[in-house]
Amino acid sequence: MKIRIGSRGSKLALWQAEWVRQQLQVHDPSCIVEIEIIKTTGDRIADIPLGAIGVKGLFTKEIEEALLERRVDVAVHSLKDVPTELPEGLQLMAITEREIPCDVFAGKNPQARLMTLPSGAIIGTSSLRRRCQLLHLRPDLHVTDLRGNIDTRLRKLDTTEIHGIILAAAGLRRLGFDERISEVLAPELMVPAIGQGALGLEARVDDEATASRLAFLNSTTTAAATTAERSFLRRLGGGCQVPIAGYACVDGQWLSMIGLVGTADGSVLVRDTQRGALTDPEALGVQLAERLLQAGAQRILDAFYGRS
Repeated sequence: MKIRIGSRGSKLALWQAEWVRQQLQVHDPSCIVEIEIIKTTGDRIADIPLGAIGVKGLFTKEIEEALLERRVDVAVHSLKDVPTELPEGLQLMAITEREIPCDVFAGKNPQARLMTLPSGAIIGTSSLRRRCQLLHLRPDLHVTDLRGNIDTRLRKLDTTEIHGIILAAAGLRRLGFDERISEVLAPELMVPAIGQGALGLEARVDDEATASRLAFLNSTTTAAATTAERSFLRRLGGGCQVPIAGYACVDGQWLSMIGLVGTADGSVLVRDTQRGALTDPEALGVQLAERLLQAGAQRILDAFYGRS
C-alpha cells in the first residue's frame, strides 16, 4: 500500500511529516510512504501578523483541498493550526502523543528570564495569545510582531535589537534547538495554544484503509486533552485573531483544564480552571468556555468581532 503525506515545506513541518513517515514504515515495512510539499496561504503571506489576516485554516486549507481531490492521503498538521470545524468529508484520524506543550522564552543571554528583563525590553512574537499574556504579566515590555520559521526568528533574535522571543517548546525540541531555551514557561504563567505540542493526522472519512494504518499513532490521553481544548475553542468561536488559550492535562480518570480569553493589550484577562471526567472531554471544554463567557469573555469577544 502507498500513502501520500501532504505537508507544508518548512523545516518543522517536514520534520513532522518525516517522523510520521518513519513511524508508518517501522510499523509496516511493506507500506510505501511519500511526502508531497504543499504551500499554504499562511506560508505565502509572511509579512503580515497572523491576527490581522483573519482567515481560518491559514496553514491547512490547501492541504485539505489536496486531500479532497485525492492528491494526498493524509495531512500532517501541527494540531494548533487545525480549525475546530473541518471540511465535510475529512476527519482527524489520529492525534499523536504530545511533546512538551509549553511556550518557552529564548533570550540573547541564555541566563535571561522573562520576569527579570529590564523595563522596556523588546520581545518578539506573532501570536496575539502570547502578546496578551506577556503584556498582562509585564506591561512595561515592548512586544513587536515577529513572523517566520524557527530559524528566521532565532536569527532575528541574534541580529536585531530584540531582547527575547517566545516560541513553542515542541518546535525547538523537534529541530534540535534545546540549547536556545532560556526558560520554560509553565502553563500557569503562559497558557499554551489549543492543541500545542500535538500532531493531527487528517484523512478522508471514506478512506478506511488509511484510517486503519494511522490508528496506532493515536494517543488516547492526548486525544482526550486536546478534544477538551478544541471543544473550548469551538464554543468560544475564536481563531488566531483573538487571544484565546487553553490547556488540559490528564490526572487519573479526570481532566484538568485552564482557559483564558483576553484583550490584545493584556489590560483585561479572563481566566479560570475546570475539572471533568476523562470520558467526556467535550463537555469539559464547553463548561469552561461557559464559565469564561459569563465572567467577561463574552464582552471581549463581542468587542473583537464588532458585535454590539
